Amino acid sequence: MRIEKKLKSPYDFTHVFTRLSLDSLHNIDHDYKGMKVPLRIHNIPTVVYIKSTGTVKEPSCVIYSEDSLDEKAVMEELSRIFQFDRDLQKVEDHFKETSLAPLFKKFRGSPLVCEFNLYGCLVKNIIHQQVSMKVADLLTARFVRTFGTMIDEVFVYPEPEEIVARSIEELREIGLSERKAEYILGVSREIVSGTLSLEALQELSDEEVVKTLVEIRGIGPWTAQNFLMAGCGRENLFPKADLGLQNAVAKLFNLEKRPTLLQMDELSEGWAPYLSYASLYLWKSIE
Repeated sequence: MRIEKKLKSPYDFTHVFTRLSLDSLHNIDHDYKGMKVPLRIHNIPTVVYIKSTGTVKEPSCVIYSEDSLDEKAVMEELSRIFQFDRDLQKVEDHFKETSLAPLFKKFRGSPLVCEFNLYGCLVKNIIHQQVSMKVADLLTARFVRTFGTMIDEVFVYPEPEEIVARSIEELREIGLSERKAEYILGVSREIVSGTLSLEALQELSDEEVVKTLVEIRGIGPWTAQNFLMAGCGRENLFPKADLGLQNAVAKLFNLEKRPTLLQMDELSEGWAPYLSYASLYLWKSIE
């Protein structure tokens, strides 16, 4: 399979690969401007290679695989992940007269890149609750390397069916707290039983998704909002309780200490309906 794709300008794959490289599980070749992407097409795991072939002003890429795959299904999933169809120029124009204008100039063409796997996205956000990025990344990598599989030199998140067969003790052996192990097992059981459909959540409004997810033990507003942003690519999320986001706002506005939640609301006025992009570019400013 080989697909050539032209994208809307601006779109900067360099920013995409740089941010994705923060996750040690990703297989990225910066010199070749490409990476291997694990997908699940018609419930079958596979890996495709995506390579940047254009420029920021005239962006394009090529996607290929040694397997014969459903090209439409592949492109639908890649478009979800890499946000190929978003008009980033429209987003940039929105911020030209705001306090974030310098960041949108510096990181021009940076899309909201989604997690490759919705279940993995939810588990990752549970693991990341109330721990440092360093610890969270270490635990996430252990989770995937221990319970997931490797396809074509790429680690793939396990499916919930594989996790429900595990015990609390097995999850704790990788360093998870007992409570987080319970949360992950609990949400996995919800999915396997059919009580929760992550795919169906994509058809709901932001408010409906948050309402659905926070009813599950171990999932609060922060986790639900990050799932919406990193899993579904929703454009207007601002997880103001996120410490990294607060640090970035403090740096941008030269504050002596992290802003309060009220200050976060006040400072972000005028950023809607693209609060998720504001969040992304603020995070990038401190990475």
